[in-house]
Amino acid sequence: MKKILQLFVRYKIWLLALLKPLGFWGAGGIAFVDSAAIPVPLDLFIAGYVWADKKHFYIYALVAAAGSALGGLIPFLLGRAGGELFLMKKINRARYEQLRDRFEKQEFLAIMIPSMCPPPTPWKLFVIAAGVFEMKLGTFMLSVFVGRVLRFLITAILTIEYGPEIVNIAAALATRHRTALLAGLAGLLSLLGFWAWRVMRKRRGKPGVDAELASDRDGTGWRKETADPSTALRSGRDDKS
Repeated sequence: MKKILQLFVRYKIWLLALLKPLGFWGAGGIAFVDSAAIPVPLDLFIAGYVWADKKHFYIYALVAAAGSALGGLIPFLLGRAGGELFLMKKINRARYEQLRDRFEKQEFLAIMIPSMCPPPTPWKLFVIAAGVFEMKLGTFMLSVFVGRVLRFLITAILTIEYGPEIVNIAAALATRHRTALLAGLAGLLSLLGFWAWRVMRKRRGKPGVDAELASDRDGTGWRKETADPSTALRSGRDDKS
C-alpha cells in the first residue's frame, strides 16, 4: 500500500512539474487528465495557479472547466459503449433505477451538481451513468462545463481571499457535511430556476394583450373608432334641428 501511495505522490509531482509552466493550458491539461484517467487534487492545482496569477483567475476557471468537459468524454463514451455491467457492479438495482429516473427527468442537473461537488464525490460514476442512459453529448459537455466553472470560480475566490490553504479546509468540511452541501446546492439551484422563470414570464408579458391590440385596429393600422351611444344621439338631434 505504501508503494502505491508513493507512486501516486510521484505521479502528482511529475504532472505538476510538466504542466505548471504551461499556465492556462496547464490548468486545462491537469483538468483533462483528472477527468479522463487518474484523479489528481485538482482544486489544489487550480488554487496554486490562481495564487500565482490572481488577475486572471477567471481564465484558469474557464480553461480548466473546458479541460474537464473534454476529459469526461472518455468515461462517458465508455459508458455508452457498454458500461451498464460496470455500473451494476458498483451500485445495487434500486440505486440504478433511481439514477435512471433522475437522468430521465433532469439529466442536466444530474451531471451539473456532481461536477460542482469536490472529492470524494464519485463523479466518474455519474459520467459513466450518463453514457449508459444515452445522455445527449452536447448537453453532457455543457452540464460538466457549467458545474466545473462554478466550482473553480468558488475555489479561485476563496484562494484569493484566504490563501491556498483554504482548499484543504473546504474539502474537509465538504466531506464531513456532504448531505448539507448537496441540500444547499439543490436549494440554490431551485431559487435560480424560479428567478429565471419569473424573468422569462415578465419578458413574455401577459397573454392576449397583443391579440387585443391587433383586433382593436383596422386594416390600415389605425386604431378603430368605437361607437359612443351618446354621441350618436347628439348627432341625430343636430340633424333634425
